[in-house]
Amino acid sequence: MTVKAKIRLYVDVPLGKGQSLSLSKDQAHYITGVMRQKTGAKVALFNGRDGEWQAELAEAGKRRAVLICLEQSKIQKTPPDVWLYFAPIKKARTDFIVEKATELGVARICPVQTDYTNAERIRQDRLQAHAVEAAEQCGETYVPPVEVLQKLETILAEWPTDRKLLFCDETLVNAATQGLAGAKGEKWAILVGPEGGFSDKEIAKLRAMDVTHPISLGPRVLRADTATVAALTLWQNTLGDWR
Repeated sequence: MTVKAKIRLYVDVPLGKGQSLSLSKDQAHYITGVMRQKTGAKVALFNGRDGEWQAELAEAGKRRAVLICLEQSKIQKTPPDVWLYFAPIKKARTDFIVEKATELGVARICPVQTDYTNAERIRQDRLQAHAVEAAEQCGETYVPPVEVLQKLETILAEWPTDRKLLFCDETLVNAATQGLAGAKGEKWAILVGPEGGFSDKEIAKLRAMDVTHPISLGPRVLRADTATVAALTLWQNTLGDWR
């Protein structure tokens, strides 16, 4: 009977049968010091490319841990080709957006600076770490990259013509799924604005783009983090891999 691993870790190295790898100092401490695992314990590993692998702890020290890959437990699965663009908000709620976007399944996470965005900078490395932690906890084999913060104006000026843009427009009152027209497999992006909404100039620019599909998220004004979850849920249920 195969013993299921209780610990799941992301590692940035190739994975394959018989592969030996040394964990980072922090990961070794987590496994042996925090989780108190001994030699022979099973650990699930993934790197975002080779699926998930069951590994065995071959060496367990306070500062060093060595694992041996035994067998693949999950094939590599990638999310639909949908990117999330969002305006950073307060620290904890921005973390929440990154975590939930990873859990719900996006291919890329892109912070944007709009006219009414309060945050002028982000810690990209910290947000990427949150995406890794979310993937570890929810069983995903893919970790979406978190991009650097860019101005919305720059992003729209360079927008690819083959990617549709789902624009969460709080000024609309139409049914929530009216803007979700298309076929599965198409390239999409979802844009969620800041707490103050989009400026009139930004709304005019977005509505003038041929690829834009404005959408309402219902009759209530949602917080930015709630709106992100609602938009991703609607998209996944209508055009994503939930159906």
